[in-house]
Amino acid sequence: MTNSSRTHHTTLWIVIWLAFVLIACNLGAAPAAQPPTLAPRFTATPFPTLGFGGNTGNQVLEVAPEGIGTPSAPNIDVELYNLTEQVDIERLRTHVQTLESFTTRHVNSSQSSNTYGIGAARTYIYDQFAEIEAQSQGRFVASTLAFDMTYSGVPTRQENIIGVLNGTEVGAGFIIVGAHYDSINTNFEDSTGFAPGANDNGSGVAGLIEIARVMSSRQYRNSIIFVAFSAEEVGAVGSEAFVNWAQGRGLDVAGMVNIDSIGNSNNREGVVNESLRIFSCQEEDICNDNGLSRHMARSMEFLAFAHSAVLPMRVERSADRDGRFGDHFSFSNAGYPAIRIINTLEEFGNGSTLDVASAVEYPFLRKSTQSILLMIVTLADSPPPPRNITLRTNANGEPMLLWESVPEASAYMIALRTPGSPLYDAQVEWSNQTTMTWEALTDGTYEALAIGTIGDNGLIGRLSPEYVLR
Repeated sequence: MTNSSRTHHTTLWIVIWLAFVLIACNLGAAPAAQPPTLAPRFTATPFPTLGFGGNTGNQVLEVAPEGIGTPSAPNIDVELYNLTEQVDIERLRTHVQTLESFTTRHVNSSQSSNTYGIGAARTYIYDQFAEIEAQSQGRFVASTLAFDMTYSGVPTRQENIIGVLNGTEVGAGFIIVGAHYDSINTNFEDSTGFAPGANDNGSGVAGLIEIARVMSSRQYRNSIIFVAFSAEEVGAVGSEAFVNWAQGRGLDVAGMVNIDSIGNSNNREGVVNESLRIFSCQEEDICNDNGLSRHMARSMEFLAFAHSAVLPMRVERSADRDGRFGDHFSFSNAGYPAIRIINTLEEFGNGSTLDVASAVEYPFLRKSTQSILLMIVTLADSPPPPRNITLRTNANGEPMLLWESVPEASAYMIALRTPGSPLYDAQVEWSNQTTMTWEALTDGTYEALAIGTIGDNGLIGRLSPEYVLR
């Protein structure tokens, strides 16, 4: 580790502490009820629109059984579109090509070279974060978090590269956005052989750096910690080290997004599928998060749909592919909500020497990065969800849903899930009221719901914890 790295490592604790003091949530009181306006999606497993209003094949249907109009909020999608348009395809290409040029990023490769091995990758990523810091007018701070490990009998000191984008509200919690930068080839213990790792995970690191660059032009409610993890390929050691560090300091992690392999839209047979999968731990998996990760996955798919993300996203029913793992495991196992985002088709197997920069589909990588950027903004900059959701029976014997008012709310969005569905199948955009009477709440049509707050600018926020209707 260089003297510069050590200096930045020692400042990380101060950076996180300062960020901790800059974030928050509020809640308040309630008016009267009207019948809902239901907006079901086209199918039981819908995809979001492909682009901002450009595709009508998976649009939301408006149905008003009782005739209430929905609130007219500002078109936040225009703002989100303008933000995501700043994602630069040539910057993404340069990052992937540069990471591949180091030949290997194996944890036991050279730590000292500037042109070869994991040390060169570490320096490159840190320099990118330092450049973002220099342009951010104090909003973004780059640092490192070192940890010791031994793999294949070789002890090394590794570093996670960290950038903190300070938030504006005290108590709002931290959003973690991560991507691993190490690579392997098919011989996992080979520390010198060619291990390009262009899609896995040069693409994720490229997306991470570009999202940090675009978002650092302003602040958000939540603080965001961008982390390039080392040692994922050998047991997610880097993310475990980060989680241990976070737990030791009582860091309030509101959610973790793991960006891992987002640059291939086709497989080796030439089939093309421009969509993303969202993996997350669930109750049946071996994890300790009480379903928080699966709820986060559903919420992120829903918000991406509601805000017209560039790419379709699909909630998967498992924590990862069969026999596979990722850095999101480290967070879920510690009780934090965490998801993995990955391309739908995998062109090359893990550690393939064919996973080179020229095989990455860069227009697709840009769309992936844009879609994930949109998700991070909805996580980090929206008003808090309502609390104390409950279902009662009113004086007429009708089911009545109630929740606590959110002062920042201009309206609310209610997401509904049918029995057994992995995602939310319908939505009700509700005016700035905190009660709703509706027979469908108890007739078995829906199994559960969650409520998000719509802010003055039209941004739909993180969904509340899921409320089971049965």
